[in-house]
Formats: sequence, structure tokens, C-alpha cells
Amino acid sequence: MMTSAKASSATANRSGKSTKTAKTAKTTKTAKLPASKAKPGKSPAKVAGATPADARPPSRLATIVSHLEAPAGASIADLCAATGWQAHSIRGALAGALKRKGHVVTSSVVDGVRRYKIAAALR
Repeated sequence: MMTSAKASSATANRSGKSTKTAKTAKTTKTAKLPASKAKPGKSPAKVAGATPADARPPSRLATIVSHLEAPAGASIADLCAATGWQAHSIRGALAGALKRKGHVVTSSVVDGVRRYKIAAALR
């Protein structure tokens, strides 16, 4: 058994044999593999030749636009049912997001119900 104070890295176990304490190794960052060498199933990259069933569903704004492009247009109730949004959110999308995208939304009252349409295409 060692008796010096500097020999703290060496200790004696119960059987009297000298053992060294293990130092922890530094971990290094591994470089990312290029896309061509990445493991299959590990990357969220798009799969070549994906079927339409794998495609992302249309956004809610795209759903609103498609309803507003219909010849009869759409009411707030129609748009709420299609998107699951509340009426104030639909009105906000009509006045804000669609206007910023360049759509001109018009409204008219038909049989006591206000209906909205897209009057002009994107600028």
C-alpha cells in the first residue's frame, strides 16, 4: 500500500491489491453525416417519390382561401366549420392575413347571411 499524499489516485481494495481510479474521458461532438450518408429513418428529410397520402394537409388559411374562391363564397359559419376556428379568428384572418397576402376580400348579404368572397387574385 502506498503511503504518500500524492498517491491519491491509487487506492487499496479489500484484498490488498492496488487499483487506480478511472478518470472520465471528455466527450467530443461528432460531426453530422452528409445527407447522402445519413442512416435511413433517422432524418426528417422528405422521402423521394412520396405519395399524396404522405403529403402535409393544407393549412387553415389555404382552406379559407379555397372556400372563398367558390362562386357562392362562404359565410363565417361555413369557415368556422371548415377550420375549427372561432368567428373572431376567422374575421381576423380575413382582415389581416389574407390582406397581407394580397387577397381582396369582399362581402355581401345574401338571404340575411353575410357571405365573403375573394374578389381579386394575388397582386
